[in-house]
Amino acid sequence: MSRGTGSPDPAPARADRRSVTLRPERDDDRELLCELYGSTRADELAQVPWSDEEKQRFVRFQFEAQRRFYREHYAGATFEIIEVDGAPAGRLYVAEWSREIRLMDVALLPAYRGRGIGTTLLHDLQARAGAAGKPLSVHVERFNPALRLYQRLGFRAIEDKGVYLLLEWRSQLG
Repeated sequence: MSRGTGSPDPAPARADRRSVTLRPERDDDRELLCELYGSTRADELAQVPWSDEEKQRFVRFQFEAQRRFYREHYAGATFEIIEVDGAPAGRLYVAEWSREIRLMDVALLPAYRGRGIGTTLLHDLQARAGAAGKPLSVHVERFNPALRLYQRLGFRAIEDKGVYLLLEWRSQLG
């Protein structure tokens, strides 16, 4: 994974370090980010008897509330856009404190899920945390399919917060 906007390489079927880049969020990413947020809520919203317009209003309201919360409570965090071959594919939000690195949020658009991109990003964060001698933590909903990925990568539950679990990964070397 690299940071920046170099020339993209041909798209592989699976994630490739040359094709996955990060760049800072910009104001003109807001619609993309709202669409991305909505895609993470699609299964849950399919269960409610609301019109498409009502669902869109709900998604917009929740997206804006989450956006405000992250910026108010995670001062100094990085808010980055994940790009694959130069195309926006998701978001990665990370806070680094003196004693831990917190993965606040990682989300990919549906077309980019299941291609190993999340695993690549998590491996990079694990390497960063290991090099810094810090644990890497993340809150995950109990029924989030990503929970299996985190467990496979060595994250362990350290706190049960009801709907959420606080997971932590620690380097075996640290």
